[in-house]
Amino acid sequence: MRNQAIVRQIAAKYHALSELMDERMRRQWAASEAQAYGWGGLQAVRVATGMSANTIRKGLGELVAREENPDAPLSPRLRLEGGGRKRCSEADPRLVETLMRLVEPMTRGDPMSALRWTCKSTGNLAEALTRQGHPVSPRTVGRLLSADGYRLQSNRKTKEGASHPDRNAQFEHINAMVQRFQARGQPVISVDTN
Repeated sequence: MRNQAIVRQIAAKYHALSELMDERMRRQWAASEAQAYGWGGLQAVRVATGMSANTIRKGLGELVAREENPDAPLSPRLRLEGGGRKRCSEADPRLVETLMRLVEPMTRGDPMSALRWTCKSTGNLAEALTRQGHPVSPRTVGRLLSADGYRLQSNRKTKEGASHPDRNAQFEHINAMVQRFQARGQPVISVDTN
């Protein structure tokens, strides 16, 4: 009973303070709570906060290092250089190539033009990539497409009515006009209206 009450107290303190603390402070606060609890403190704080045991152990190590050298300046960095999760395209070098193979058959517009779009949604592309062994989210697919020059605008009608029977021909015409104006050094503004 007493242990459960203490765990609830730790959880209440963590809930009240967690948004005010950065990553290092959160880790060291959890470590100091574990020390104050005594035997079983690491487990109690882990249960109360949801932090991993390794994170709390790292905080304990940082507290010991501060006790041993209290005059050492704190680094402004919260993580070591290169820490954190790698970008999907770094962790999976074939991801972008596979995405482009999925998109190319459905790409509209000249690859060298100002207008490039695809008929596939980021959700469908993410599902296809995941099936091929490249697990990504639709948001990541959108970021990768945007970096490659694709527009991420959805073509939705807000008023009732059918789509033009040859919507792609419309975009190809717009793309040809854009190229003609740009070849003459004239600016181009594209507006999609209802």
